[in-house]
Amino acid sequence: MHSINFIQEAENIKETLIKYRRDFHRNPELGFEENRTSAVIKEFLENEGIEYLETAGTGVCAIIRGKGTRTIAIRADMDALPIQDAKNCDYSSKAEGKMHACGHDAHTAILLGTAKILNKIKDDIKGNVKLFFEPAEETTGGAQLMIKDGVLENPYVEAVIGLHVDENIQVGKIGIKKGVVNAASNPFTIKIKGKGGHGARPEDAVDPVVIASSVVMNLQTIVSRELTPTEPSVLTIGTIHGGTAQNIIPEEVTISGIIRTMTSEHREYVKRRLVEIVEGITHSLRGTSEIEIVESYPCLYNEDKMMELLKYSAEEQLGSNNIKILDKPSLGVESFAYFSKERPSVFYFLGCRNDKKGIIHPAHGNKFDIDEDCLPIGVAVHCAAAFNYLNIAFQDRGSI
Repeated sequence: MHSINFIQEAENIKETLIKYRRDFHRNPELGFEENRTSAVIKEFLENEGIEYLETAGTGVCAIIRGKGTRTIAIRADMDALPIQDAKNCDYSSKAEGKMHACGHDAHTAILLGTAKILNKIKDDIKGNVKLFFEPAEETTGGAQLMIKDGVLENPYVEAVIGLHVDENIQVGKIGIKKGVVNAASNPFTIKIKGKGGHGARPEDAVDPVVIASSVVMNLQTIVSRELTPTEPSVLTIGTIHGGTAQNIIPEEVTISGIIRTMTSEHREYVKRRLVEIVEGITHSLRGTSEIEIVESYPCLYNEDKMMELLKYSAEEQLGSNNIKILDKPSLGVESFAYFSKERPSVFYFLGCRNDKKGIIHPAHGNKFDIDEDCLPIGVAVHCAAAFNYLNIAFQDRGSI
């Protein structure tokens, strides 16, 4: 069975996709401040006759009810970054110090387009499609709150699809990876406490600067000497704060950083070893320590059958030559991981680069942009994957 020509359907609404994407880009909002963005989404859904609920503060959960009981969800994130837009174009950010520098404006526009097309053919869909508009992906991750609010229930969501634009993949293509896609993260803060004193009489003090220096250097040996180099992990020290003058030994130094790992085993090992190293060094050098390790985003994992579904559906719409199989995971984090932890999921990368148009700048940079030709491609792949999941009983077919 072949699905509908969703590429043509998406091309038919390309101007609408561009209009919404540029509107979001002009009016970026940070995490849990997406009130205007949320209002635009809800107005669109109301005009299309699609029911929805508010969730996670500024988030939205909509549902398209087809002719069946099974349900799949598609997610988009909505928030911008605290970056000043340096582009000179008619859709540059109008909000001082705020910018859609990671493509969430495109993700949201793509999900609106997906909603429009699937709602139009809902009588031909053998199940339901939920639409997750997630706030605050760039900070604490609205996905956790959405799940807590029950978006995966009533009706029960069997699987979840997500995407992210990728400036390293040429427009017209998508990238997809089997297994682990993004790292788990654990931000941490370490307070090293000593005894303050005069810089001329170090024997009367316990220097937390020296202790902190030893801690920083030794923490790097966890990754370089205790973990296998074939499975990437990173431990980054991002800040060191302490002291007020050149000739004063301070009482305290604070270190902060982040751990990124690809397996739950490595995640637990690195956390344990961080504590052991910090406590061991500070004790041996006559100091004390306080350690806080935060449980942040988990690993994002693509379930095998969901990846096959996405690959099959994308090949239908784009041709196999436009599907790029990625072999390396990203050590960046992604809050879609919370959904992938709860349900079989697939997360793919939508090419938005165009060297001829000068669209080459990195995400989280102040000149980031996308080739808007990618918008209907994202819509088509979303639609085809959801349609095929519900209409061809994909999980009963074995490998396609």
